[in-house]
Amino acid sequence: MDLAHAFGVVLKKHRKKAGFSQEKLAEVCGIERTFVSMLERAERRPSLAMTFDLAKALNVSASELVIDIEKAIKSNNND
Repeated sequence: MDLAHAFGVVLKKHRKKAGFSQEKLAEVCGIERTFVSMLERAERRPSLAMTFDLAKALNVSASELVIDIEKAIKSNNND
């Protein structure tokens, strides 16, 4: 699994855990819903600032997101 796909999987997991729709997450972050969708489908990559904004909106630290992304990449590469 590449970085963009891992980010999308982790973002979706945390978004659902927070009880947010793509639309609600986009609203909280001040971005378009389609951008959230593209992130989750690995069609776009977020900036570092956007990563922090998404983490804040999801009530997790940016480092937690990064750790989860690393875990997703490692677990997929070990399969």
